[in-house]
Amino acid sequence: MNADTPWIDYDDALVRVVPRVHLEVFVNVGVVAHARATGFLAARLYPDRMRVAALCPPPLDLDRLARHLTAYGQVCRGGPDAGPLGLLPPSERFHWLTAPRSAVVQTCPVHAGRTRDPATTLATLFAACVSHASFS
Repeated sequence: MNADTPWIDYDDALVRVVPRVHLEVFVNVGVVAHARATGFLAARLYPDRMRVAALCPPPLDLDRLARHLTAYGQVCRGGPDAGPLGLLPPSERFHWLTAPRSAVVQTCPVHAGRTRDPATTLATLFAACVSHASFS
């Protein structure tokens, strides 16, 4: 990639586990990013079970949470295995994935940016905001 590579507009949001919405306590467990012009839509999810368990004590069911995050990733990837939502175009799936909701799995507000490489930007955001190394 060089200076001649065109800039691409993208949107991103952190994926969070929010076990008690009324307390506004959350744990970042992933990032979802979308670049409409290129059709890019991807998520990196890593629910660090020990961190989630420490910050989100019982009755949070970690196995159920893992299933919900697996489904989130399937919808992001798209295709018939993700059900009717997986058949939507990437932009519609991104907006569904990032819609405000009162649920244990939520996203932060969507942020916009510009990049030359959406996949690298997704990895950078994940490393900065989610990965275990960013908390040490």
